[in-house]
Amino acid sequence: MFKLNVIELPRAVPVQKQRKPKENIPQTLSERERMRVEVARFVAERNPVPPLDQSELRGLADDFMAQHAWPEIYADYAGVIINGEVWKDTLASVPFNRRLLLLPKCLRIEDKCPAPFDEFGLLCKQCGLCSIQDLQEEAERLGYAVLVAEGSALVMAIIETGKIEAIVGVSCLSVLEKAFPYVESAAIPGLAIPLLQDDCKDVTVDLEWIWEVIHLHSDDRTYRLDLDALRTDVQSWFNEPTITQMLGDPISQADTIARDWLSKDGKRWRPFLAACAWKAFQGESQTPPPEDLKRLAIAVECFHKASLIHDDIEDDDALRYGEATLHEQCGVPMALNIGDLLIGEGYRLIGECDLPPDRLRAVLRSAAQGHRMLSIGQGEELSWMRSPRPLSQLEVLDIFRRKTSPAFEVALQLGAILGGADDDVLDLLTRYSDSLGVAYQIRDDLEDFDSEHYLTDLQRIRPNLPLALLYERTIAKPEQRKLVERVWNRESSREELQAVRAMMDEFGILERCQVLQESFKEQSLRILAELTSPSLKGLLRRVVGKIFSLEVKGWCGESETRNGSSSETRATDPRQLDSPRG
Repeated sequence: MFKLNVIELPRAVPVQKQRKPKENIPQTLSERERMRVEVARFVAERNPVPPLDQSELRGLADDFMAQHAWPEIYADYAGVIINGEVWKDTLASVPFNRRLLLLPKCLRIEDKCPAPFDEFGLLCKQCGLCSIQDLQEEAERLGYAVLVAEGSALVMAIIETGKIEAIVGVSCLSVLEKAFPYVESAAIPGLAIPLLQDDCKDVTVDLEWIWEVIHLHSDDRTYRLDLDALRTDVQSWFNEPTITQMLGDPISQADTIARDWLSKDGKRWRPFLAACAWKAFQGESQTPPPEDLKRLAIAVECFHKASLIHDDIEDDDALRYGEATLHEQCGVPMALNIGDLLIGEGYRLIGECDLPPDRLRAVLRSAAQGHRMLSIGQGEELSWMRSPRPLSQLEVLDIFRRKTSPAFEVALQLGAILGGADDDVLDLLTRYSDSLGVAYQIRDDLEDFDSEHYLTDLQRIRPNLPLALLYERTIAKPEQRKLVERVWNRESSREELQAVRAMMDEFGILERCQVLQESFKEQSLRILAELTSPSLKGLLRRVVGKIFSLEVKGWCGESETRNGSSSETRATDPRQLDSPRG
């Protein structure tokens, strides 16, 4: 069969429950991200000077809502984002050890949380059931003081100690509104992230946004980079004029077909990653992307599109991008030839780059090694298809690491090499890509599970994580395990396939897959801690968020009562902020 390489499972990361945001907050992650991008551009145009009082902030929010035609119900949410954007540069210049991260207790899973309270808030027991542990650990690693509590008395007491120069606060909109006058009067930089609900129990929040904000630092000269604009720029490199400029005029029908396939729809994540890695080494420079970056980005996409053509043939898939696959349109021989042609075009583009010999060798070595590893991973899957058998989760994850991660690795390394990265950075990008690629492929498995064809068409069964986890979970249930084994062996009936799908719900397999996806994604972020370049670290952290871009009125009574009763102690004992909890 094939030899399993050791792949380390990351520690489990809790997954937030999917709950509908409150109606005065944009409902989807993509909408919320779009508003944040539009606010950043709006603030850059207006350039308001902080601190803003409530009337100034309301006026800006009203102008923004009118300019971008957002529903009026989102005005308060937009105001919070605008105020944070206005303070962003100031916050970035404050050392981590002079900042406070203020988290709400309602992020915990209340029915299961073992943590007690003291006069300063929640005493996290590091049980791993919610996101508080990871946020607290990472913020404290950076140097933040961290408190899990709410209330105006607490906010003012902390400000009055003089030990905190900036606050990153997470809370519901109503609490943020009440806290605003206190923070504004103190003229202290504050950046708030609103919760998506305000019912004070098991709430959710845009975690990637929190991760991005707590890592803001002035040494990261790319944190104001508009990634959406960069991605739009990268997309424009795949129009006909640019492709012709890079590759020359087509000289045959095969050339024409290859160019057409190259310009087909797609997420363009790989060329985008190459552009991001290069940009991280440019800092705040507004230098337009050089022609060599375009060549490398298009080469990366050539390799990717070639792999899709060959995969579709090997998997006997009939559809790609919502239409017939290339081999269905042109026949297998022509499709194979087009795939080979695109691979050749990719290496030709690399060869035409005007790079010093050592960098050109590094680019060629990275591309060739990635190509080799991807083919080995695909070969392992094809070997399994010839002799199907049950696979463990480690075996499936190793196939993912070989099949998917190399494409991310090559894209990032090519951009980084062009930007001037050394060998240590390239090695780290390899480990980052391993985790990111596995997380990406797990997400594909989860999306496939929602497909009407998943586990209903025996010929579409491939090594996948849900089936591997189910096989392992049924070890103590011989009859069910035998049924799952028949699916792995491609011997089951349609009824048996449907029974296995029901078993996945019974054993909570999808939830386990989500935990693993989040864990590998988190592992990729933790690897970035080793980077010495703040710009590259910050940008790659934001890239993860892009790739995986997927509420009681008034103060919380319990917290306010507790915070108010002990405010005098807090205000007169600033030493508490030097404790391990702060």
